[in-house]
Amino acid sequence: MNRPTLRAHESAARHDAETRTQVDEGITRVFQLLGKRWTGLIMSVLITGPAYFADLRRAIPGISERMLSNRLTELAATELVVREVDEGPPLRVSYQLTEEGAALEPALKELAEWAKAHLPEPSRPADR
Repeated sequence: MNRPTLRAHESAARHDAETRTQVDEGITRVFQLLGKRWTGLIMSVLITGPAYFADLRRAIPGISERMLSNRLTELAATELVVREVDEGPPLRVSYQLTEEGAALEPALKELAEWAKAHLPEPSRPADR
């Protein structure tokens, strides 16, 4: 290659590398939200329908009440989840996905199928 062509080729290669190293803005925003521990699990439970706080707590082993409350508050702030208070008695709080939250269902189902096909099962202790 002559000198000007070589420089143009090197410049194009640098540009391609810079373009490839830029993370998509949408992917960044999705993982800033769903990449937080517990958030995806909460969304996957709510995809099946509205749930009371206590039911969510039981459905997600290991999550504390405080963490569940914090994540639900974040999801409500992003308008993916709506909080409804049933006056009772007893007073109960339920959560359900908004239309925007429910729109995540196909993506979450695809991720679950991908995980079943491509991620190894976590090792389990041998039965004794």
